[in-house]
Amino acid sequence: MKKIIAHNKQVEIVEEDVPKIKASYVLIKTLYSVISPGTELLAIDSSEGKKIPLGYSAMGVVEECGSEVTDVVKGDLVACYGAPYVHHAEYLLVPKTLYAKVPSGVEPKEAALAGIGAIAIHALRIAKLEFGETAVVVGLGLLGQMIAKIADAAAYNVIAYDLSDSRANLLNEKTKIKAYSQIEDMEEAIQRTTGDNGADAVLLCAGGKRSPLTHQSLRWVRNKGKVVIVGDVEPDFPRDLMFIKEAELLISRAGGPGRYDSVYEADAIDYPYGFVRWTEGRNIAEYIRLVSEARIDVSTFITDEIKFVDAPGEFRDLLNKKSSTLTKLIEY
Repeated sequence: MKKIIAHNKQVEIVEEDVPKIKASYVLIKTLYSVISPGTELLAIDSSEGKKIPLGYSAMGVVEECGSEVTDVVKGDLVACYGAPYVHHAEYLLVPKTLYAKVPSGVEPKEAALAGIGAIAIHALRIAKLEFGETAVVVGLGLLGQMIAKIADAAAYNVIAYDLSDSRANLLNEKTKIKAYSQIEDMEEAIQRTTGDNGADAVLLCAGGKRSPLTHQSLRWVRNKGKVVIVGDVEPDFPRDLMFIKEAELLISRAGGPGRYDSVYEADAIDYPYGFVRWTEGRNIAEYIRLVSEARIDVSTFITDEIKFVDAPGEFRDLLNKKSSTLTKLIEY
C-alpha cells in the first residue's frame, strides 16, 4: 500500500505492507483523509532525520474485523481518528476505541472530518460552558471554524475572530455567528453582548508560539473567566491580569480522554462509560451525530479535493505559502 510521510522536511509517498488484522482492530480501506494544515506543517518541520506519517482524520470501508470487534462488519463505513493509527494511507489498522460507524445520512466527505470534530468537541468540553454563555473563538482555521459551529449548535453566544477577512467572512456568510477580522470590532461585540462583563471563555485556536493574544485574551474574559489553549500557543500569561480576575488557564489535549494512553488506544480497552463519559472515541461518534442530525453544516470544509498522488504537491504549496486553504480532502 501507499502512504504519505514527512522526511527531512519534505513530503513523499512510500510503499509499505498492508497491516495485518489484530483482535481488537479493524482494517479500513481509506476513501478520504483530511489535510489539517496547522498540525501537519508542524510535523513536516520536525521531520529532520526521521520519518513521520502525516494525517490523523479519515474515513473508509471496513475490509476486515478482528475477533473482538462486534459493532461493525465488513463493508460498513467508519470514521476514524488518531495518529499513529490514522494517517494518509490506502489502508488503516485502527483500534475499536478510535472509530465510529457512519450512518447512511452522512456523506463520506463529511465523515472524514471526524478527527477535527472530536478535537473541537473536546475543546468545548474543557471550557465547561453552560447554556447561553459567551464563547470567543480566536483563530479561524479549520479547527477554529469547527469549534465555532459546534459551539453555536450548543446554543452558546459565539463571537469569532481572525486576522483574515476571508476566514471571518466564511462564518458570516454561512452562519449567524458574529465573526470579525478587526480586533476592535470583536472587543466591542464582547462588551455589547455581555454588558461589559466579558466573555465566559476564550478559546485560542491560533498558532505562532508566543503571541500577544495570550495577554489580550485575559482582558476579554469576565471575572473568573477561562482561557482554553487549543492551538500551538505557548502559555505565556501575565500574573497580574490572571490574579485580578482569578482567571483559569486550561489546555485542551486533542480529541479527549484516552489520547496518548496506550491502554485505551494500542490495547483498545475502553474507559468505563459511567466514569469517563466522553472519551475520544465517543467524541468521534458525537461529531457524526451532529452531522447526521444536521446540527452543524460542514459543507464549507469539503469543497476542495485532490487525488492521493497529488498530495505531496499540495503540501509543498502549503510549505511555500502558495496555498492558504482551510483544508483539502485526499481522495483514494
